[in-house]
Amino acid sequence: QVQLVESGGGLVQAGGSLRLSCTASGTVFRRNAMRWYRQASGKQRDLVAVITTGGSTNYGASVKGRFTNSRDNAKNMVYLQMNSLKPEDTAVYYCYVGRLLRGGPYDYWGQGTQVTVSS
Repeated sequence: QVQLVESGGGLVQAGGSLRLSCTASGTVFRRNAMRWYRQASGKQRDLVAVITTGGSTNYGASVKGRFTNSRDNAKNMVYLQMNSLKPEDTAVYYCYVGRLLRGGPYDYWGQGTQVTVSS
């Protein structure tokens, strides 16, 4: 089974920055868009950011202008740079890869990393 490994979470004050990273096996990484989700305690899991195989990015409205998604294909690594963090960004963050067709179906999730933003 494919493993997605995340790192970079932690505790930061409002206005600070963190960078999350996620890595996957080479075949899965190169063929798929990588997605970031987050889930705060007692709330639904929401899509935060997407990066395609070509490097195009999309962001949820609540993080647009503050978060930046990038990928390093040589390292099989994606990054989520989070700036100007707010307490409402506090959540467990997950990276994700999924396919319905063309070699799928499959769903692979990272183990999650906790981000806590204090006032």
